[in-house]
Amino acid sequence: EGRVEVYYNGKWGTICDDQWDDQDAEVVCRQLGLSGNPKALSWAHYGQGSGPILLDEVECSGNELSLDQCKKSDWGQQNCDHIEDAGVSCDPFTEISAVGHRLFLFSPAERCSFLLPPLAEGTVRLAGGRSLSEGRVEVYYNGDWGTVCDDGWTDLSAQVVCRQL
Repeated sequence: EGRVEVYYNGKWGTICDDQWDDQDAEVVCRQLGLSGNPKALSWAHYGQGSGPILLDEVECSGNELSLDQCKKSDWGQQNCDHIEDAGVSCDPFTEISAVGHRLFLFSPAERCSFLLPPLAEGTVRLAGGRSLSEGRVEVYYNGDWGTVCDDGWTDLSAQVVCRQL
């Protein structure tokens, strides 16, 4: 749970809570890889952000894979103050990308590159697993995600990946 912040055009910013509802929260939780009982929170429930307010009038149906697929104002077009920063709770799950009650939206670069800062070469992720803590090991290199060959793969290799995550 936390204040929702998105990355766009080199900056992190908040989302205004105008039209913010549980369908929007459902999309945010899905984008973070979580399910459960999403709940939208308004009026800077998790504290006021700073910097730009990047989105306003977000209206998701609840079926979208990312906020970018939802009806919304143009990036940066808003009539809000930070007292209206939107928040989300994805309970009962606790495995979220949260830092100090700010909820950062990360998703695979090929689907939502507007949300991600540039990825470092050698960044690893797990894909295709049943949870956030299992799956196929993929490495980001030269602008693309690729798989890792299992020749010589050991428990020690897996420990290194787990520490990187």
